[in-house]
Amino acid sequence: MPSLSLRVAVIGAGAAGLVAARELRREGHAPVVFERTDDVGGTWVYDDDDATASRDPLGARRSNLYASLRTNLPRQSMGFLDFPFAAGPDGDPRTFPGHAEVLRYLREFARRFDLNGLIRLETEVVRVSRDANANSRWRVRYSRKFSGNEKREEEEVFDAVVVCNGNYYQPHVADIAGMDAWPGKQLHSNTYRVPEPFRGQVVVVIGCSVSGMDISRDIAGVAKEVHVASRSAPDATCERLPGHHTNLWLHSMAGRPC
Repeated sequence: MPSLSLRVAVIGAGAAGLVAARELRREGHAPVVFERTDDVGGTWVYDDDDATASRDPLGARRSNLYASLRTNLPRQSMGFLDFPFAAGPDGDPRTFPGHAEVLRYLREFARRFDLNGLIRLETEVVRVSRDANANSRWRVRYSRKFSGNEKREEEEVFDAVVVCNGNYYQPHVADIAGMDAWPGKQLHSNTYRVPEPFRGQVVVVIGCSVSGMDISRDIAGVAKEVHVASRSAPDATCERLPGHHTNLWLHSMAGRPC
């Protein structure tokens, strides 16, 4: 046990926030976890809202998962040391499971170590600042949901703050000349969910990393053509990508829309 027990604010109840809260409590501290959504799991909570219909298709979302997403790491390397990522009785037994299996694991982790009582759901931290009266402490201002859509801001003082809100909430949109005037459909991978809205269309996917290749192959199953633009491809590249999709092409980076 530590000689001094600290009151610690943990921002975010995803994987990092949950394990931070557990370890802090194990060491004798008093963590309080702030989670702006209504569930634990962070980015692994799937949100299937149709982004192209009613919300900003380039804006931030609760989650950046798409329906077909699977892990790109084996489950054996994703679990915590003393809580292996084993398949549940009704879960996904694959070595590279789908996103729902990761969420199941994180929820079970929270239950197994009795963390839910530490978590304040639908409570968004809006400001963190040094306490003017005690420079070694922190003031945490947060917005909390009450009845209906009413929200109230409150403030508490903590000895320490652990920020666990992840790296991928705010999408990074490529800066391509002329995109603001182009009349076609645009969206960020952050808002992509299913391929059906692209049926029969010609689609350009900008970016050739993991999500870009996942999504391009997903869309190729229903689209007329899918063209992947990659800044790492040599100039004037135009070649069909290997695989069973005959409508999937790799190009050098897009210059501007026509």
